Amino acid sequence: MGIFSRLKTLIASNINDVINKAEKPEKMLNQLLIEMNEQLIESKKAVALAIADEKKLEREMQNQEAQAGEWERKAVLAVQAGKDDLAKEALLRKQEYDNAFGEYKKQWEAQKNSVGQLKEALRELQNKIEEAQRKKNLLIARAKRAEAQQKIQSTISSVSGNRTAFDAFDRMAQKVDQMEAQAEAAKELEDFSSGSDLEKRFAELEKSDASADIMLLELKEKMKALPEKPE
Repeated sequence: MGIFSRLKTLIASNINDVINKAEKPEKMLNQLLIEMNEQLIESKKAVALAIADEKKLEREMQNQEAQAGEWERKAVLAVQAGKDDLAKEALLRKQEYDNAFGEYKKQWEAQKNSVGQLKEALRELQNKIEEAQRKKNLLIARAKRAEAQQKIQSTISSVSGNRTAFDAFDRMAQKVDQMEAQAEAAKELEDFSSGSDLEKRFAELEKSDASADIMLLELKEKMKALPEKPE
Protein backbone atom coordinates (compact mmCIF):
# COMPACT_ATOMS: atom_id res chain seq x y z
CA MET A 1 0.00 0.00 0.00
CA GLY A 2 3.07 2.26 0.23
CA ILE A 3 2.88 3.20 -3.45
CA PHE A 4 -0.51 4.81 -2.93
CA SER A 5 0.67 6.66 0.17
CA ARG A 6 3.57 8.06 -1.83
CA LEU A 7 1.21 9.11 -4.60
CA LYS A 8 -1.08 10.82 -2.09
CA THR A 9 1.90 12.69 -0.62
CA LEU A 10 3.11 13.70 -4.07
CA ILE A 11 -0.29 15.02 -5.13
CA ALA A 12 -0.73 16.95 -1.86
CA SER A 13 2.75 18.43 -2.28
CA ASN A 14 2.04 19.53 -5.85
CA ILE A 15 -1.28 21.10 -4.87
CA ASN A 16 0.51 23.03 -2.13
CA ASP A 17 3.06 24.19 -4.70
CA VAL A 18 0.24 25.46 -6.94
CA ILE A 19 -1.28 27.43 -4.06
CA ASN A 20 1.99 28.75 -2.66
CA LYS A 21 3.57 29.70 -5.97
CA ALA A 22 0.30 31.03 -7.45
CA GLU A 23 1.15 29.49 -10.82
CA LYS A 24 -1.27 29.56 -13.73
CA PRO A 25 -3.95 26.97 -12.86
CA GLU A 26 -4.24 25.58 -16.39
CA LYS A 27 -0.53 24.82 -16.62
CA MET A 28 -0.33 23.36 -13.13
CA LEU A 29 -3.52 21.28 -13.46
CA ASN A 30 -2.21 19.76 -16.68
CA GLN A 31 1.10 19.03 -14.98
CA LEU A 32 -0.65 17.47 -12.00
CA LEU A 33 -2.66 15.19 -14.26
CA ILE A 34 0.51 14.16 -16.10
CA GLU A 35 2.16 13.29 -12.78
CA MET A 36 -0.95 11.48 -11.56
CA ASN A 37 -1.02 9.34 -14.70
CA GLU A 38 2.70 8.65 -14.44
CA GLN A 39 2.20 7.48 -10.86
CA LEU A 40 -0.81 5.45 -11.98
CA ILE A 41 1.39 3.65 -14.49
CA GLU A 42 3.99 2.96 -11.79
CA SER A 43 1.23 1.76 -9.44
CA LYS A 44 -0.10 -0.60 -12.10
CA LYS A 45 3.40 -2.03 -12.53
CA ALA A 46 3.69 -2.57 -8.76
CA VAL A 47 0.28 -4.26 -8.64
CA ALA A 48 1.25 -6.41 -11.60
CA LEU A 49 4.37 -7.53 -9.73
CA ALA A 50 2.27 -8.31 -6.66
CA ILE A 51 -0.09 -10.40 -8.80
CA ALA A 52 2.91 -12.21 -10.32
CA ASP A 53 4.18 -12.99 -6.81
CA GLU A 54 0.74 -14.31 -5.88
CA LYS A 55 0.69 -16.57 -8.93
CA LYS A 56 4.19 -17.81 -8.15
CA LEU A 57 3.22 -18.64 -4.55
CA GLU A 58 0.12 -20.39 -5.84
CA ARG A 59 2.17 -22.52 -8.23
CA GLU A 60 4.64 -23.41 -5.47
CA MET A 61 1.77 -24.28 -3.15
CA GLN A 62 0.22 -26.50 -5.80
CA ASN A 63 3.61 -28.08 -6.48
CA GLN A 64 4.10 -28.89 -2.77
CA GLU A 65 0.61 -30.34 -2.67
CA ALA A 66 1.31 -32.42 -5.75
CA GLN A 67 4.61 -33.68 -4.30
CA ALA A 68 2.86 -34.62 -1.06
CA GLY A 69 0.29 -36.55 -3.08
CA GLU A 70 3.04 -38.27 -5.05
CA TRP A 71 4.88 -39.46 -1.91
CA GLU A 72 1.60 -40.68 -0.46
CA ARG A 73 1.08 -42.72 -3.63
CA LYS A 74 4.60 -44.14 -3.21
CA ALA A 75 3.90 -45.00 0.43
CA VAL A 76 0.80 -46.89 -0.66
CA LEU A 77 2.87 -48.83 -3.21
CA ALA A 78 5.46 -49.65 -0.54
CA VAL A 79 2.76 -50.92 1.82
CA GLN A 80 1.27 -53.00 -0.97
CA ALA A 81 4.73 -54.41 -1.62
CA GLY A 82 5.11 -55.26 2.08
CA LYS A 83 7.93 -52.75 2.50
CA ASP A 84 6.79 -50.83 5.57
CA ASP A 85 10.17 -49.19 6.18
CA LEU A 86 10.09 -47.74 2.66
CA ALA A 87 6.49 -46.71 3.23
CA LYS A 88 7.50 -44.84 6.42
CA GLU A 89 10.23 -42.97 4.57
CA ALA A 90 7.74 -42.03 1.88
CA LEU A 91 5.27 -40.80 4.51
CA LEU A 92 7.98 -38.70 6.19
CA ARG A 93 8.79 -37.13 2.84
CA LYS A 94 5.06 -36.56 2.30
CA GLN A 95 4.89 -34.83 5.66
CA GLU A 96 7.69 -32.45 4.64
CA TYR A 97 5.79 -31.48 1.54
CA ASP A 98 2.57 -31.14 3.53
CA ASN A 99 4.31 -28.74 5.91
CA ALA A 100 5.76 -26.78 3.01
CA PHE A 101 2.33 -26.74 1.39
CA GLY A 102 0.87 -25.27 4.60
CA GLU A 103 3.49 -22.50 4.68
CA TYR A 104 3.06 -21.66 1.01
CA LYS A 105 -0.70 -21.65 1.47
CA LYS A 106 -0.45 -19.08 4.28
CA GLN A 107 1.84 -16.87 2.19
CA TRP A 108 -0.36 -17.26 -0.87
CA GLU A 109 -3.53 -16.33 1.05
CA ALA A 110 -1.82 -13.27 2.55
CA GLN A 111 -0.51 -12.22 -0.86
CA LYS A 112 -3.89 -12.82 -2.47
CA ASN A 113 -5.56 -10.63 0.16
CA SER A 114 -2.92 -7.94 -0.37
CA VAL A 115 -3.39 -8.09 -4.14
CA GLY A 116 -7.15 -7.69 -3.67
CA GLN A 117 -6.58 -4.55 -1.60
CA LEU A 118 -4.10 -3.19 -4.13
CA LYS A 119 -6.53 -3.78 -6.99
CA GLU A 120 -9.29 -1.97 -5.11
CA ALA A 121 -6.99 0.94 -4.27
CA LEU A 122 -5.84 1.06 -7.89
CA ARG A 123 -9.44 1.21 -9.14
CA GLU A 124 -10.18 4.00 -6.68
CA LEU A 125 -7.09 5.89 -7.77
CA GLN A 126 -7.96 5.50 -11.44
CA ASN A 127 -11.52 6.70 -10.80
CA LYS A 128 -10.21 9.77 -8.98
CA ILE A 129 -7.82 10.60 -11.81
CA GLU A 130 -10.65 10.24 -14.34
CA GLU A 131 -12.80 12.51 -12.18
CA ALA A 132 -9.93 15.02 -11.97
CA GLN A 133 -9.65 14.92 -15.76
CA ARG A 134 -13.37 15.67 -16.11
CA LYS A 135 -13.17 18.53 -13.61
CA LYS A 136 -10.02 20.04 -15.09
CA ASN A 137 -11.75 22.19 -17.74
CA LEU A 138 -14.31 23.40 -15.22
CA LEU A 139 -11.56 24.37 -12.77
CA ILE A 140 -9.65 26.15 -15.53
CA ALA A 141 -12.76 28.11 -16.53
CA ARG A 142 -13.37 29.07 -12.91
CA ALA A 143 -9.74 30.10 -12.48
CA LYS A 144 -9.84 32.27 -15.62
CA ARG A 145 -13.04 33.93 -14.44
CA ALA A 146 -11.50 34.61 -11.04
CA GLU A 147 -8.35 35.98 -12.70
CA ALA A 148 -10.44 38.32 -14.85
CA GLN A 149 -12.36 39.52 -11.81
CA GLN A 150 -9.09 40.15 -9.99
CA LYS A 151 -7.76 42.21 -12.91
CA ILE A 152 -10.95 44.28 -13.04
CA GLN A 153 -10.86 44.81 -9.29
CA SER A 154 -7.19 45.76 -9.51
CA THR A 155 -7.97 48.28 -12.24
CA ILE A 156 -10.81 49.76 -10.18
CA SER A 157 -8.54 50.01 -7.15
CA SER A 158 -5.84 51.61 -9.27
CA VAL A 159 -8.29 54.19 -10.62
CA SER A 160 -9.53 54.95 -7.13
CA GLY A 161 -5.99 55.42 -5.85
CA ASN A 162 -4.58 57.30 -8.85
CA ARG A 163 -6.86 59.48 -10.98
CA THR A 164 -4.05 61.18 -12.91
CA ALA A 165 -5.05 59.79 -16.30
CA PHE A 166 -8.75 60.40 -15.74
CA ASP A 167 -8.13 63.92 -14.43
CA ALA A 168 -6.01 64.65 -17.48
CA PHE A 169 -8.82 63.32 -19.68
CA ASP A 170 -11.34 65.57 -17.94
CA ARG A 171 -9.04 68.58 -18.32
CA MET A 172 -8.63 67.85 -22.01
CA ALA A 173 -12.41 67.63 -22.40
CA GLN A 174 -12.74 71.02 -20.70
CA LYS A 175 -10.05 72.43 -22.99
CA VAL A 176 -11.93 71.20 -26.05
CA ASP A 177 -15.12 72.81 -24.71
CA GLN A 178 -13.22 76.07 -24.19
CA MET A 179 -11.75 75.94 -27.70
CA GLU A 180 -15.22 75.43 -29.17
CA ALA A 181 -16.61 78.33 -27.13
CA GLN A 182 -13.78 80.62 -28.27
CA ALA A 183 -14.32 79.65 -31.89
CA GLU A 184 -18.04 80.39 -31.60
CA ALA A 185 -17.31 83.73 -29.93
CA ALA A 186 -14.85 84.71 -32.65
CA LYS A 187 -17.38 83.85 -35.33
CA GLU A 188 -20.06 85.88 -33.58
CA LEU A 189 -17.77 88.90 -33.30
CA GLU A 190 -16.88 88.58 -36.97
CA ASP A 191 -20.54 88.48 -37.95
CA PHE A 192 -21.26 91.46 -35.70
CA SER A 193 -18.38 93.42 -37.17
CA SER A 194 -19.56 92.69 -40.70
CA GLY A 195 -23.08 93.81 -39.85
CA SER A 196 -21.95 97.07 -38.21
CA ASP A 197 -19.79 98.04 -41.17
CA LEU A 198 -22.67 97.51 -43.57
CA GLU A 199 -25.01 99.64 -41.45
CA LYS A 200 -22.38 102.39 -41.23
CA ARG A 201 -22.03 102.44 -44.99
CA PHE A 202 -25.77 102.75 -45.47
CA ALA A 203 -25.91 105.50 -42.82
CA GLU A 204 -23.18 107.47 -44.62
CA LEU A 205 -25.00 106.94 -47.91
CA GLU A 206 -28.28 108.20 -46.43
CA LYS A 207 -26.46 111.15 -44.89
CA SER A 208 -24.85 111.97 -48.21
CA ASP A 209 -28.20 111.83 -50.03
CA ALA A 210 -29.92 114.03 -47.43
CA SER A 211 -27.19 116.64 -47.63
CA ALA A 212 -27.51 116.82 -51.42
CA ASP A 213 -31.30 117.29 -51.17
CA ILE A 214 -30.88 120.12 -48.73
CA MET A 215 -28.30 121.84 -50.92
CA LEU A 216 -30.58 121.41 -53.96
CA LEU A 217 -33.51 123.01 -52.13
CA GLU A 218 -31.34 125.85 -50.95
CA LEU A 219 -30.18 126.45 -54.50
CA LYS A 220 -33.71 126.55 -55.82
CA GLU A 221 -34.80 129.01 -53.16
CA LYS A 222 -31.85 131.16 -53.93
CA MET A 223 -32.65 131.11 -57.61
CA LYS A 224 -36.24 132.18 -56.92
CA ALA A 225 -35.04 135.22 -55.07
CA LEU A 226 -32.96 136.50 -57.97
CA PRO A 227 -34.63 139.14 -60.36
CA GLU A 228 -35.73 137.78 -63.69
CA LYS A 229 -33.56 138.74 -66.65
CA PRO A 230 -35.27 140.71 -69.55
CA GLU A 231 -35.86 138.82 -72.67
